[in-house]
Amino acid sequence: MPVTSTSLAHHLIVALPSLADAPFARSVALICQHDQNGAMGVVVNQPSDYTIGEVLAQMDIATDDEDLRSRAVLNGGPVHPERGFVIHDDARAWDSSLAVGEGLYLTTSRDILEAMARGEGPANALVTLGCAGWAESQLEGELADNSWLTVPADAELLFRTPFEQRWQGAAARIGVDLFRLTDYSGHV
Repeated sequence: MPVTSTSLAHHLIVALPSLADAPFARSVALICQHDQNGAMGVVVNQPSDYTIGEVLAQMDIATDDEDLRSRAVLNGGPVHPERGFVIHDDARAWDSSLAVGEGLYLTTSRDILEAMARGEGPANALVTLGCAGWAESQLEGELADNSWLTVPADAELLFRTPFEQRWQGAAARIGVDLFRLTDYSGHV
């Protein structure tokens, strides 16, 4: 399948009921980068067994912020599960950041976590372990196979909607009720 020139960066992909494979069943992923070489994103609705406090402690970063310490870290995807990714809305020049779209960034450097621990971090942030990756034309193929819906990303869904409501909530933004869809599709 040829690669189109339309980038899905700054969009969410929402797993359709037919996509039952772990770790993507009922997932919502923010596409952070998408070009002719493939795509990279992070799953934004699957809490892990870890808290930010545990991650900070493992990195020898101290904080007195109990709210920060108790926040869930998300399972960002099966690629590099040992690596942390921070999705946030702060345009400051962090050591390693990628602009995902207007007002949304992905940072992988320690300095953002240190700022968060001091209470000087982004107003809104999600911390994930791992990411998701698609080879050249792979995501386009999965879209053609009816595995995903695409939805423009927005801060309300990413930062204020409870994790367990993001799957249906993302689809509802484009008028789709996932609970009314079948888990199969017909092809001629």
